[in-house]
Amino acid sequence: MNAIRNNIPNAITSLNLLFGSMACIAAFSCYDTVCGGLQGYQLAFLLIALSAVADFFDGLVARLLHAVSGIGKELDSLADLVSFGLAPALVLYNMMLGHGAGHWALVALLLPVFGALRLARFNIDTNQATTFTGLPIPANAIFWIGFTAWYAGYDEPMWIVLVVIVLLSLLMVCNLRMFSLKMHNLSSLKQNWAQYLQVIATVAFVVLMGLPGLAAAITLYVLLSIVKREK
Repeated sequence: MNAIRNNIPNAITSLNLLFGSMACIAAFSCYDTVCGGLQGYQLAFLLIALSAVADFFDGLVARLLHAVSGIGKELDSLADLVSFGLAPALVLYNMMLGHGAGHWALVALLLPVFGALRLARFNIDTNQATTFTGLPIPANAIFWIGFTAWYAGYDEPMWIVLVVIVLLSLLMVCNLRMFSLKMHNLSSLKQNWAQYLQVIATVAFVVLMGLPGLAAAITLYVLLSIVKREK
């Protein structure tokens, strides 16, 4: 029974990896209608979202069952790299090809490379419990869901896309301390002002802008982290 209990969180993490792998496949049918009237990139968004749900619950279940393990931590990072690094990068890669980027579309693969560096550093750093060093890779995925949702309908200059890719890649491995949305004292506005503002602004961005509002929300997250660090 203990063996079954201890592997329940790993099974949920494996779902994260499965959904992320399916998102990678969907990315290659970017503008084709593939399932239920959804285009490939939209199905990829849905699958990445399901990966995020699994990523949330594997840690929660592990703590509830007291089944936290080293293997689970490593498996979680491997799943996150696929779901939140490679999958959004492949959506972007195929969109860039559709916009005539040619070989420049390969620059999108910087995202999983720097995402892997981000995760490797996180795994050996014991100082990232309440804050993060660099942009967390799930936030990277959220940004690219918003950006590619916007990019799908517009033909922006390619250099802008390339600059954004480089900036997001560097943000994942930079030394900027970024706050966590976890709030241990909900009544303390002074301590949690950035978290409250982030949540309210994210809802407002999505209501007003739709999915592209997610990119605006992550941009705000980076800016708030800079302001919070300077205070």
